[in-house]
Amino acid sequence: MLLRLDPTMHDALARWAADELRSTNAQIDYLLRRALKEAGRLPSQARPHPRRGRPPRED
Repeated sequence: MLLRLDPTMHDALARWAADELRSTNAQIDYLLRRALKEAGRLPSQARPHPRRGRPPRED
């Protein structure tokens, strides 16, 4: 998907993502999910956001 952003907005998102140890793409996904949830518009069939970091250890 192509997303056209003002370059200064993109830079601000990239810095914010780096502060939270996310990629810019993951930060945009996080913000869109949060906005949809707050607006009561997040589809119930939407897959949960993947967990960051290493997968859990298997015993």
